[in-house]
Amino acid sequence: MPNPATDRVLITGAAGAIGTALRNGLRADWRHLRLTDSRPIADPAPNEECIVADVADRAAIERMMPGVAAVVHLAGVGGDYSLEDLWRVNARGMFDVFEAARLAGVQRVVFASSLAVNGMQKHYGDRMITEDDYRHGEVQYAMHKIFNEWQAQDYNEKYGMTITAVRPANVTGPDKVRGSVDHVNIITQPAQGKPISFPYKDAMRCPIHVDDIAEVFTRVLLTDKPKQSVYNSGGIAISLGEIADMVREFLPDAQISFERETGGKASSGNYLIDNTRLVQEFGVQYLPYRQRVLQIINDIRREVGLPLVAG
Repeated sequence: MPNPATDRVLITGAAGAIGTALRNGLRADWRHLRLTDSRPIADPAPNEECIVADVADRAAIERMMPGVAAVVHLAGVGGDYSLEDLWRVNARGMFDVFEAARLAGVQRVVFASSLAVNGMQKHYGDRMITEDDYRHGEVQYAMHKIFNEWQAQDYNEKYGMTITAVRPANVTGPDKVRGSVDHVNIITQPAQGKPISFPYKDAMRCPIHVDDIAEVFTRVLLTDKPKQSVYNSGGIAISLGEIADMVREFLPDAQISFERETGGKASSGNYLIDNTRLVQEFGVQYLPYRQRVLQIINDIRREVGLPLVAG
């Protein structure tokens, strides 16, 4: 396994929400962190080497690999990006990281897949979804993640590498601004005193706080030979209406409205996610989501200069 006292770890997508939480968790104990993103990385510590680069630039990625013991590959795009960017970053970029690692003799890679590979919850009924279930993802982002998982398996089998996929659920935190964000905005906008509205009160999500998913990546990274090649992060199955109720516990005047009471659950992505293998192997435990909602509210209020809310 990588040794925090001596080894260098490369983190791609280090300026994103998960990347920022991961480096904040690692840099106190890790001697060398090499960070890259297409955006500048804020406030680097003395033990952090920052490189602005495109993850689909093979030559740039290859230049980062010497001296690296392991890679955490988080770079990716979704949602509002062009089809060309989705392919270039999510499919070609993943291949470039795997291949650059192989050529440099880096055996250990942990990368971000997604709950999106499973598609809609309706394909599974009202049951928990495991890593072994058929993947019903249909949108291009989901198909790329399915392909990424196949790529990893192919590299593991052909080259003896240990490439491990983590499927984050709906990552939630004050700086989550890309991808699925309704479960974030329902907290962050009222925290600033702003009104917000959503189509369906019963729309379901499976949020996991960004600090928790960063801890998952850390534990998988620090394991030399994980027992599985893919791990669901899991989270909490909850409706937007239930999140709104939690927000109103702390902010009674929160202006959160819904156009319809029902209709969203049937069109929700997968939200019943089984993370048994992750819990059993790594012993992860997540803080109660209500506590995370309060944390996000106060993170935002601290940022904009509003009084903090008591728990």
